[in-house]
Amino acid sequence: MSRTPYAAEVTVTDGQRFALLGRVTVRNRRLVLLWLRRQALRLADGHGNAVRDASPGDVRPVLFHGSDAPEGLRFWATDHHRQDDAIRTLEAGFPLQFTVLDPAVGLGLTLAGWRTSPADRP
Repeated sequence: MSRTPYAAEVTVTDGQRFALLGRVTVRNRRLVLLWLRRQALRLADGHGNAVRDASPGDVRPVLFHGSDAPEGLRFWATDHHRQDDAIRTLEAGFPLQFTVLDPAVGLGLTLAGWRTSPADRP
């Protein structure tokens, strides 16, 4: 029995432009959630600064202009109910998406994870 891989990514948009900050493909949904949680906490704690514990698979930092987005990321990553909902979403085969906004500049940052199809495999 082969496992279906999962993918996750972090993107940012200002409503007109879109940028991919990082993407990963992993072997199961728990690793997707682990990667997304790590990136959410790194982004929340970094506020655009260089992060000492960055590894090659980590997303690029973002400079937030207020505390709303970092607090939203931190809450999502550390709230057990939100994490339970996230893993159940992936278990059910649905894509996971969580977006925080930086209202000071209209920046939207999205964390997403999903099961890939066999056609997506290398």
